[in-house]
Amino acid sequence: MLSSSGTMAAVPWPPRYYSYAAVSLLVGLGQLFPAYANFVLGVPLAVGMVALGLAHGACDQLVVPAAAPAANALRDWRYWGRFLVGYLGLAVVVGLCWWRWPAATVGLFFLLTMWHWGSADAPPPTQVSGAVWLSHSLLRGTLLFAVPAAWWPVETASIVNDLLRFTGAAAISPFTFGAVSGGLGIVVVTGHAALWGWYARQRRWELLRRELVELLVLAGLLLLLPPRWSVAVYFVYWHSLQHVLRLTSWLSNGQLLPTGWALLPQLVFFLRRAAPLLLLSCMALLVLGRLLAHRLPDAAAWFSLALVVASIVTLPHALLVTLVMDAPHRKRKAF
Repeated sequence: MLSSSGTMAAVPWPPRYYSYAAVSLLVGLGQLFPAYANFVLGVPLAVGMVALGLAHGACDQLVVPAAAPAANALRDWRYWGRFLVGYLGLAVVVGLCWWRWPAATVGLFFLLTMWHWGSADAPPPTQVSGAVWLSHSLLRGTLLFAVPAAWWPVETASIVNDLLRFTGAAAISPFTFGAVSGGLGIVVVTGHAALWGWYARQRRWELLRRELVELLVLAGLLLLLPPRWSVAVYFVYWHSLQHVLRLTSWLSNGQLLPTGWALLPQLVFFLRRAAPLLLLSCMALLVLGRLLAHRLPDAAAWFSLALVVASIVTLPHALLVTLVMDAPHRKRKAF
């Protein structure tokens, strides 16, 4: 789907009913079989973490060439040099921040994740004004953190403090956590009231309907499952799956559109292209886990390590999505 200049034009946002179904199914299984949650949730999450979670960033090197296929960047060694230096350089910067300023890096990681997840869930910028798109992005990302913090305060604070201790920083006090949680809650409630009011005034009933459906599904996930489970389910079967479907359309130049129920061909298309870097990532993670096993006495430590590893690639990955994949949508006129 190319523009007259040979660059990638905006492609449709993927449907989210795949994610609605997957998230609702896992929440239902977790509620029906709480004593077997490690199996009924752990097994599909382990498979999905590889096939979707890790894989969704394993085609980052193809994003820029797909944006301007006429340039044939994949055969240009200079592109690969710039990409590796830029991508790995940003990853190294994040790693150094963890080593030098762990407490600040925890906060920055959560803020970046809020933006990345929230902007991925926002309506396409072609459907709303830039201000509404930005507001929705920030509100959705904030909601994903505010709801667990308010509903599961002990468990959510434990995740944050486990991560702080794992990186050598001091834990935050219950008072500080409560104050931050309360502030996020106020932002979420007042912000969504204003956003829904705008939808109603503009008679954007389809956008409002979709927003309410998504919040219903997400509320069930965030309220019914403890934070460690809900974060994993959202990341794998909502965020990562949606990114895979969107990037599939992007990499196929709009030929393999994310419509209908033909999910399997889209996943096969994507995983074939992600396979080299995905296999390399899995091997690297296995080696890293083996080397650090003596420092990982329990599940909380393993979860903290996973967050640190994820944060190292989140910055370059999020920049690619925002600056490259979202660019054609921002350039088109919103209505």
